[in-house]
Amino acid sequence: MSSTQTPQHDVIDRLLGLEPGDPIHTLRHARGKVVDATQAFHELAFFSSDITPAQRNDRLLAAAVLAEATGPASLADEYRRLLQAQQDADAHRAALDGAAQGSTPALNALVRYARTLALEPATADRGALLALTEAGWSVPDVVALAQVMGYVSYQARMMIGLRALQALAAQTSEPASPPEDPAFVHPAHLPAPGERIDINGFTNASLGWKAWLPIQDIATLTEHQSAVLDTSHPTARESDYYMLLVREPRLLEQRSLVYNAIMYAPGGGARHERELAAAAVSVINGCVYCTSVHAQRFEQLAKRNDVLVQLFTDARTAGTTARERAIVQAAIALTENPGGFDAAAVQPLAAQGMTPEQIRDVLFAAAIFAWANRLMMNLGEHVMPAQP
Repeated sequence: MSSTQTPQHDVIDRLLGLEPGDPIHTLRHARGKVVDATQAFHELAFFSSDITPAQRNDRLLAAAVLAEATGPASLADEYRRLLQAQQDADAHRAALDGAAQGSTPALNALVRYARTLALEPATADRGALLALTEAGWSVPDVVALAQVMGYVSYQARMMIGLRALQALAAQTSEPASPPEDPAFVHPAHLPAPGERIDINGFTNASLGWKAWLPIQDIATLTEHQSAVLDTSHPTARESDYYMLLVREPRLLEQRSLVYNAIMYAPGGGARHERELAAAAVSVINGCVYCTSVHAQRFEQLAKRNDVLVQLFTDARTAGTTARERAIVQAAIALTENPGGFDAAAVQPLAAQGMTPEQIRDVLFAAAIFAWANRLMMNLGEHVMPAQP
């Protein structure tokens, strides 16, 4: 493949060996907007004719580092192969291999940042981000690299989740009957739905967010940037988050299509269960902002907050029912240990009577928050409102 040639087939299907007629291919493509938007982001990020060879090499290096840290091996091999095929990428290949010679301080800084985002996103602070701009990358380039690293974190977990569903479907035995679910003990002094909850630094209150990089000047928005903001969020122009991401408008636009297709599509997994998975991932990653947003959405949809109190108190034991606990545990496992995520990790969901379509949507929600959390946590910081 040349450095500018677009892939001829969907990359996830190709790497997983999914073909039309396969049950998991059918299950995945039933969410056609997710498939199309994911592939479109991939092509835009790595193969667009608008990016320079140096930008492509930087993005492929970051992607390869993320994939090698996260898995699966086929994805890591794909990005390594693509980087090997690029011209003028000797320093990038040396940085990927950790060579003592041949790399540059700037590329070594990018590798360190990418590995931190892959393994410990909560520790990639303002200083780590600013190290990239100090090394010479422009703000739009840093925004693009952050989008790419979030995307690969999501892409890897999509592939791993689908592979686990594939392995589960291949099992001939019926799912084991779940053990008797112990009676749920309602937390004492639980706030009424809609009231503020503050536990262990997490909250269901509406938070602010402050960017660590210069945001787009609203007076100099291009026509395209303005159109992307119009479709991103009703108050996007008042948000540091969107006004920073819009510095790379096409990536923001495509990322929003992926997100919306996963979180809001009708049918399949219940909306409140997708929100529960999103909140669980956000707690584990330490993303206070995303946790607050999706705790609110769960509460609005489910009309209760009992499991939110549990999530904020101890996510690893959260769930008012065996089904909720299975959802939370699967989301945590895909977040923390994607390399060990297999059929055994999704079997408890099937044992609770969840259909493949419902399991798919919960796993997709968990995967997209590998991306969402890394943008929110690593491009800025949440701003906590005053206590009432």
